[in-house]
Amino acid sequence: MTTRHRAAVLGTPIAHSLSPVLHRAAYAELGLTQWTYDRFEVDEAALPAFVEGLDDSWAGLSLTMPLKRAVIPLLDGVSATAESVEAVNTVVFTEDGRRIGDNTDIPGIAAALRERGVEKTDSAAVLGAGATASSALAALARICTGEVTAYVRSAERAAEMRQWGERLGVSVRTADWSRAAEALTAPLVIATTPAGATDELAAAVPEHPGTLFDVLYEPWPTPLAAAWRLRGGAILGGLDLLVHQAVLQVEQMTGRAPAPLAAMRAAGEAALAARGR
Repeated sequence: MTTRHRAAVLGTPIAHSLSPVLHRAAYAELGLTQWTYDRFEVDEAALPAFVEGLDDSWAGLSLTMPLKRAVIPLLDGVSATAESVEAVNTVVFTEDGRRIGDNTDIPGIAAALRERGVEKTDSAAVLGAGATASSALAALARICTGEVTAYVRSAERAAEMRQWGERLGVSVRTADWSRAAEALTAPLVIATTPAGATDELAAAVPEHPGTLFDVLYEPWPTPLAAAWRLRGGAILGGLDLLVHQAVLQVEQMTGRAPAPLAAMRAAGEAALAARGR
């Protein structure tokens, strides 16, 4: 029987992905010298053929946009966590040939917050309404005891976020993006928007901010994160999420736990520093 020792991240665009850096650092630390982790530019149209073409040397896949929902019909099973947001970012190939999907973004967000001492919050704000925002709501379902306010740009997005809240058991109120500065007074703010979207909010950071989780890791810090830091608020970035979700992926794909979080984070920080030179 072939030993499963291959993994990769798929998506488009994919050249910027730090996943290979993190997973390879984990393999080195764990002594998994035969394991490889690559990146492949794959869109929704090409995904079925790519997955069908994998042999039994493959242990797993990481998925980024736009594949997190497109992969679901290709799987034999999906975890309750992934099903809750209809998004899969991890596929593990079992010894009996099954393809099992999971979502490590949700527990990754919760683990990153827990690492910074945020285990419970009585309210929160979410900036944005995309796939990462739904994962943020699912993570908040675990730690938020009160209301979550989502700041969005359209009535359609507002309706989607309220629907996700109902599905996930989170009390969600929506507000128009024009009022997004109000979000910054929440004890926990999770920004899930693309680069540049929150730059205009940097001037509105309150004198005593709470915790900001900005899911971007490049460019870093964002203007909002930099302003938050100047005011003395606690900050988490996209690398925190990426590392914590990758830790869970490594454990699932290799069967080795715990994955070396510190070594993975150090590798990610070094890679980002090298890009910034």
